[in-house]
Amino acid sequence: MQLGVNVPNFGPGTDPGVLREWARTSEGLGFDLLMLSDHVTITPDVAVRYPEPFYEPFTTLSWLAGLTTDLRLGTSVLILPYRHPLLTARLAANLSRLSGGRFVLGVGVGWARQEFDALGVPFAARGRLTDEYLGVLRDAWRPETPGAGMGTGGHAAPTPVWVGGHSEAAIRRAVRFGDAWHPLRLPLPLMRSILAEHSLPGFSPRIALRITEAPVDDPERPAGVGTVEQVLDDLDQLRLLGADTVVLDPYHGDPEETRRPRTAWQALTTVATHWKDRS
Repeated sequence: MQLGVNVPNFGPGTDPGVLREWARTSEGLGFDLLMLSDHVTITPDVAVRYPEPFYEPFTTLSWLAGLTTDLRLGTSVLILPYRHPLLTARLAANLSRLSGGRFVLGVGVGWARQEFDALGVPFAARGRLTDEYLGVLRDAWRPETPGAGMGTGGHAAPTPVWVGGHSEAAIRRAVRFGDAWHPLRLPLPLMRSILAEHSLPGFSPRIALRITEAPVDDPERPAGVGTVEQVLDDLDQLRLLGADTVVLDPYHGDPEETRRPRTAWQALTTVATHWKDRS
């Protein structure tokens, strides 16, 4: 099982130098994947948790691809209804080609109603649009599709698609269009029950990362929150559930955290060190 890091590409403490250090730290610690989130316009409902500056994921990941060697790069998650699907298909395919096949496209339906309004995209239709756009992506990447080449030199190599969300609609979407189900910050029992009820194409969750001194006994405890032993046990349990990759998310919703990235880096160092010993 591989481990990844969800990096804050937003907030008052984030700039190109910090993003470069996130990539170097993640790769240096032996993590396999670095992922960024997505917003197009920072409306008030977005700004509360993900304020400016907000670095656009395709641009930023393309830059980071040139600064890294083995680290896979991805979106967790790209809000699919925000962009024309053929544009997304080209951006994803180009990034996959430029990075040597290291790109993972994590997608979701989105939640920020004000942002949908600002972009002129109907909020109530976001699920239907996501399904439709996933179909367009798959068609655009088929080698036999006329004019579907996503870059010079022929057609793009397939880009893995991870589908976020845990509603019934999201599960159906993952089964129909995805290479993996990519739930975000859920308790372990909920993920276990969904996996028991559905035959999914793959399993690559994003979990929280918050290390505490005392054990967390809350039955609704999100995976990745607790003592080092609790976090490591969560990773063991996810491996037993068939997870191919687990993405650790050390951001907890306060934009001021982005001014203190070393706190997150220390938590990642602790997990990486103990996980290597455990594996």
